Amino acid sequence: MSGPHQCDTSRTSDMSISVNSVVTTAPFRLPAAPLATDLVAKYFRGLGDPSRLRILALLRGEEELSVGELVERLGLPQPKVSNHLACLRWCGFIEARREGRTVYNRLADQRVAEMLELAESLLAANAEHVAACCRIEEPTG
Repeated sequence: MSGPHQCDTSRTSDMSISVNSVVTTAPFRLPAAPLATDLVAKYFRGLGDPSRLRILALLRGEEELSVGELVERLGLPQPKVSNHLACLRWCGFIEARREGRTVYNRLADQRVAEMLELAESLLAANAEHVAACCRIEEPTG
């Protein structure tokens, strides 16, 4: 085998099989048989936006917040917040419930909060290096 995935033997993983049915309806495009590493990278890109991380941090600190409350606390336009919420919901980081005309958001799983805490803990020892890194581009918008 040659190419960029020569060391990855996950082409036949159960994850690839379960993803195939969703790929055509998803709001993004993946290869027909994505590698597990492709999916994990895409999952982490969902966390790669400062606004989405701020949303998760707010939801970690509160039981749940409405879209309006998030708009107010983030100081961002409602369509932008809703777009970030849709991404977070699609990837399984948050879940939403409707009460009348109000949509409330909360973390979908306690492990999301634990993952954020772990990331903050790991970052503590490397914050200066991460801040100075020129190889990781910051997202725009």
